[in-house]
Amino acid sequence: MNRLFLIKMKRHLYHLVDRSPWPLLGALAFLLVTNGFVLYMNRIERGSFVLLIGLILLISVLFVWWRDVIRESTYQGNHTLVVQRGLKIGFILFLITEIMFFAGFFWAFFHSSLSPAVFLGSVWPPVNLVVLNPYGIPMLNTAILLLSGFSITWAHFSIIDGDFNFAKNAFIATLVLAVLFTALQVGEYFNAPFNLSDGIYGTVFYSLTGLHGFHVIIGTIFISICFFRLLNSQFTVSHHIGFELASWYWHFVDVVWLFLFIFVYIWGNW
Repeated sequence: MNRLFLIKMKRHLYHLVDRSPWPLLGALAFLLVTNGFVLYMNRIERGSFVLLIGLILLISVLFVWWRDVIRESTYQGNHTLVVQRGLKIGFILFLITEIMFFAGFFWAFFHSSLSPAVFLGSVWPPVNLVVLNPYGIPMLNTAILLLSGFSITWAHFSIIDGDFNFAKNAFIATLVLAVLFTALQVGEYFNAPFNLSDGIYGTVFYSLTGLHGFHVIIGTIFISICFFRLLNSQFTVSHHIGFELASWYWHFVDVVWLFLFIFVYIWGNW
């Protein structure tokens, strides 16, 4: 009787995860990456080696950790509706932390631009600083990101409708646009008339656009993994939370870029 009672007690909609070494190894990898980056930036001997080891360990841990999560979701059926709701809430909280992260950099931008210091000439952009034309590559990149937001929404609705062929085409379009955006951003950096060390303008500009570019790369990897999962028939009409979270992340990247384009590129260059 006691055994039957315990079996019944385990029948619930929540997923109690098994013990895993990945959180500990992931924390160790992050420690090596951060310390290796500090050592490398300060040109300390073997700092690049520590950074490389940390990156290899981090990528390996992420790979096996995501593999376990996909296995639990797709093959073991542990991601019930209750679990999916919890994952969505957790991801929303994660996006809120990302918003606060960008808010800090935007705060630095507005602090410097709304009340320029005397040594900047009391104007913004600073005196004698040649800025980028916002109606060139930045406007093109804005159109590219907006199109990618449309294509990933197209992929989402195609999955919901069960039209996986259309979803594959939309995935490919999104990934091509994402790679094109990153390539144009890198090209803009190489041809920019100022660099990171050119005062507060260069620091804030490269911090905001570089941080956003990093998020674009992460989003591209996120969508690429979802694309391979789609090719392996791991998404269904009613169960595709991994892709849903990826689309949320990509729309977040789109919105951040709109703020960047409007305030940093256009308004900040008047």
